[in-house]
Parts: sequence; C-alpha cells; structure tokens
Amino acid sequence: MASSSSMSSYDMPWVEKYRPTKVADIVGNEDTVSRLQVIARDGNMPNLILSGPPGTGKTTSVLALAHELLGANYREAVLELNASDDRGIDVVRNKIKMFAQKKVTLPSGSHKIVILDEADSMTTGAQQALRRTMEIYSNSTRFALACNISSKIIEPIQSRCAIVRFSRLSDQEILGRLMVVVEAEKVPYVPEGLEAIIFTADGDMRQALNNLQATYSGFRFVNQENVFKVCDQPHPLHVKNMVRHVLEGKFDDACYGLKQLYDLGYSPTDIITTLFRIIKNYDMAEYLKLEFMKETGFAHMRICDGVGSYLQLCGLLAKLAVVRETAKAF
Repeated sequence: MASSSSMSSYDMPWVEKYRPTKVADIVGNEDTVSRLQVIARDGNMPNLILSGPPGTGKTTSVLALAHELLGANYREAVLELNASDDRGIDVVRNKIKMFAQKKVTLPSGSHKIVILDEADSMTTGAQQALRRTMEIYSNSTRFALACNISSKIIEPIQSRCAIVRFSRLSDQEILGRLMVVVEAEKVPYVPEGLEAIIFTADGDMRQALNNLQATYSGFRFVNQENVFKVCDQPHPLHVKNMVRHVLEGKFDDACYGLKQLYDLGYSPTDIITTLFRIIKNYDMAEYLKLEFMKETGFAHMRICDGVGSYLQLCGLLAKLAVVRETAKAF
C-alpha cells in the first residue's frame, strides 16, 4: 500500500502538486493578489474577468478564491467549465442557467460561483446569451471568467465585471518557486540549469515547473544541456554566435549556424523568437539594436503569414548584415 501511494505522488505533475490553495500563496502580481485577498476577506465577490498570459496564476487564483469564500460548500456551489467542455449557446442556456437556478444552502452573503476558464474561446453567441443570465441571477450567482486577452470578451460582459490583470512573472519570482520545488523533490541541479529553465519559461510558471519535471524525469540532473534537450528550443548560445558572426562581418558563418539550427528541425518561429530575445539583451550599440529588432519584427510577421521560412531567415541575416555595414559607414 505504501509503495502504491509513493508511486501516485511521484506520478502527479508538479504543477498540480505545488498549486497554491490560498490566494496569499500565489507568486507574483502583488497588487492583483492583494485585491483578491480583500475580496476573500470581505466575502463580497463581484463578477470578475481575470486576464493575462498563460501560466501567470489566473485559474489558480480564482480556484483559491472560491475555496476561501465557500469552504466546505465548494463542491456543490461551484460550476467550473473550461475550453475542453462544450460551451456553446445551449450550454449557457441550459447547464449554466440550471446551476444558477439551483438552490444551495450557503452562509448569508455568500454566492454560488461559475468559473469559465479560457473564456476568450467562447463564441460571441454564447457570450451574448451569458450576459442576460449574469443579470437575472446576480443576487445568487457570481461569474469569474479567465482569459488571455480581455478584448475578446464582448463589451457588455466587460462592463458587468471587474477586470483583474495578470502580467508575466519576473525571473526572480519563478526562481523562488523553483527553489521550493527543487528542495522538496531533492532535484540535483547546477545554477546554469535553473537559469536555462527560466529562459525557456519566459515568465510562465506552468512552463517552468513542467520543464523542470521533464528534465528531472528524463535525465535525473538539471543542467543547461539537458534542459534544452527536453524543451526543444534553439540553444541560446547557437543563436548568440549567429548574432556575433553578423556583427563581426562573418556572414557565411552566420548562415551556416542558421542552417544547422534549421536542419535540427526547429521551427522558424522558435528560432526567430529566441533571436529576438538574444538581440534584446545583447551588448551592442543602441542604434544597431533598434534596427536589428525592427528587422526581426518584420521577418517574424512574414513568417507568421506562412511565407517560405528558411529563405526569410536568411534574408533577415542579410538585412542585419546590411544594417551593420551602414552603421559602420557613419
């Protein structure tokens, strides 16, 4: 029995295992979290829209808030639907409406809560049907909508909700949480390994924990090389060398480095995203950096439009070389 319980805890994704259960434990976005703490303390929850990039704690915040507000009544007083559930107009008219009409014995001042995760993927028709439901049952039910882009929620719903914004987490905030998990799980690591995990996560806590667990499961040791093998992102050092070659006027070497990355099977979007992040932090003249970032942006736009990708990447390197030659002439 003991062995089976240890196996189940081992199999559990660390994202779920270390998911905060209290609003106060949520990492980052202090202003936003303090607003939610006030709501949890006073027990008066308005309709909410939580918007922000993936992995910043939107779903965790709203689940923790619901737990704190409802306590033991959580199971019968919360309806959670996300993008994997059917959320067409019929579901809004039937399932959500029936839940809003359902009688649940709650302490005075408490409300039932409907959590709609990834609400920006709901159809406009379903959102239109939802606005009336929100009004009719406002005395007994509160709605919390989590989304990546709040502008994809129709205006009438936005005007009925308080909007709570989440931003990407800083490297320090992610590192602090990674250290807690590393110590709890006794993960052997080197500092460069954690640095690589933070680089690949790019402000996304879920991605950071998943990458940490995947690296540990695959290699039993977290170092830079293993992280980039697991995460399947172009190694920043290769991309940095490409930029260095361009700045040193070695265009052929830069193209050769690009060809190597492309032949390894990395998608052009991954290559250009890493290139942008390297250029942003590279030590070069400001005029050059601005021009490099502008050209990278244009190339990214063309690649996203589906234009011949390897050719576009080579064209980008050529443009960067021309920019460098122009700067040298001045």
